[in-house]
Formats: sequence, structure tokens, C-alpha cells
Amino acid sequence: MTTTPEHDAKMAKLTFASVYPHYVVKVEKKGRTTQELHQVIEWLTGFDEQKLQELIAEKVTFVTFFQEAKLNQNTPLITGMICGYRIEEIETPLTKNVRYLDKLVDELAKGRKMEKILRKP
Repeated sequence: MTTTPEHDAKMAKLTFASVYPHYVVKVEKKGRTTQELHQVIEWLTGFDEQKLQELIAEKVTFVTFFQEAKLNQNTPLITGMICGYRIEEIETPLTKNVRYLDKLVDELAKGRKMEKILRKP
């Protein structure tokens, strides 16, 4: 499934800092913690707490966010639907990476066990 150029451009312009508070609200509303959210983000990107706070303070775009990330080697194990797109069929790398993050946050908010979210082969 291909995303539209407009959709991909929207992803590129978004700042992580603008989306992060929504992630926090989403997981906390469902009884999960910010610490668990950070664990999920660190698994995906390699960013520790300090680096994550720096990126938020700098208001980096998702382009910069994922350029600086060292994606987990098991990210291709993240599959399924998110925002109407099947993740494994998204062709634009940035959009795919953002949707990986969205999917992990959704799974955390839905109460999925951490060992299932942090995929292993």
C-alpha cells in the first residue's frame, strides 16, 4: 500500500515534541506509565531518557528524529494495521517508521504485555 505524497509530507513536517504529549495522555489514560512509554521508544529508536528529552526540547521533526535513531533490528516484526495502513506495506521509510512508533504506543495503551510489544524473533 502506498501512502500519498501529501500524507508523507505531513509526516515529515510533524515534530516529535508535538506528538509526544498525545502519546503520554493515550497511555496514561489506559493505566500505563510514561516510563513504559519511554521503554517502548527506547526499544524502537535507541534513545535513552536524556536523548529523548533533548529531542523534545529541540522540537525536531520526525525526519531528524528517525535520522538520529538506531532502529531496533526487530522492527520488521511490527506488523498489522495502523491509521488505515498495513505497516508492512508502507513504502515510504519515514512514514513506516512513524507508524511503527504509533503501533507500539497503541499496543501499550491497549494493555499488551511489554514482552510482546518489544518483539524478539
